[in-house]
Amino acid sequence: MDTPKHQAGFVNIIGKPNVGKSTLMNILVGERLSIITSKAQTTRHRIIGLTNSDNYQIVFSDTPGMLKPQYELQKNMMSFVNISLEDADIILFVTDLYETDADIEHVIEKINESGVPVLLVINKIDLAKPGQLEEITTYWTSRIKSELVIPISAGEKFNTEKILQEILDRLPEHPAFYDKAELSDRSERFFASEIIREKIFENYKKEIPYSSEVSIEDFKVKKNIISVRAIIYVERDSQKGIIIGDKGAALKKVGIQAREELEKFFGKKVFLETFVKVEQDWRKNKLKLKKFGYDPT
Repeated sequence: MDTPKHQAGFVNIIGKPNVGKSTLMNILVGERLSIITSKAQTTRHRIIGLTNSDNYQIVFSDTPGMLKPQYELQKNMMSFVNISLEDADIILFVTDLYETDADIEHVIEKINESGVPVLLVINKIDLAKPGQLEEITTYWTSRIKSELVIPISAGEKFNTEKILQEILDRLPEHPAFYDKAELSDRSERFFASEIIREKIFENYKKEIPYSSEVSIEDFKVKKNIISVRAIIYVERDSQKGIIIGDKGAALKKVGIQAREELEKFFGKKVFLETFVKVEQDWRKNKLKLKKFGYDPT
């Protein structure tokens, strides 16, 4: 008897900030793995999510939004994007009705020279005015060498199933790369820190979310409860005061929201402790960035 064909490969999701990459990733994987907020630049790491069946394994990779780096953290974020171009079997290039190729021309050049099949995904089409989708399609097909254009609305989950079929039509034959029982290559600690960081993005304005980083100092799994001790790092004393808020009210609110989300994610009761510390100018310091896991090499 012939051995049944098994497909496996890396599908890397690339695009500018806030075009809906993380929303799309979560739909395709079927689990909530990537941060989704209305603020740009929320994804800082390369996050891998797995979609499995008996006959295939798709290794999805959500990357930070492409931009022109202004400081060390953003340089590290862009290096994750560059790495994702090197190991991709298929690239999902996600854009929307409003973005252009400004500031990312060099990345587009790399994509076009990579020889990797590209699916051009145009998101947010539920907001399109008459003729706008055709105009955007013409714009991007003149810039990206793509095999196919797929208009979608990730927010409405419209036409997203077509992406999966087009991926399977192009996925190489290969054994699974990861254990099929897993959803991601990332640890539980990582997702705990991402969930807390998401709540910081949702509750604070201006520079506070971008100046914050979350480190999980302790993560203990017991039969009926998970105990988590998290440190929220900021760059200045004034930011620490804002994070904590009057009589600790702001930090308490973040803690309650994060705990509720953690309990949904892990399916267990969670005891969460949060503390705030200052790590001066951590976004601009290579050694401090490495401490927080921003070392893509």
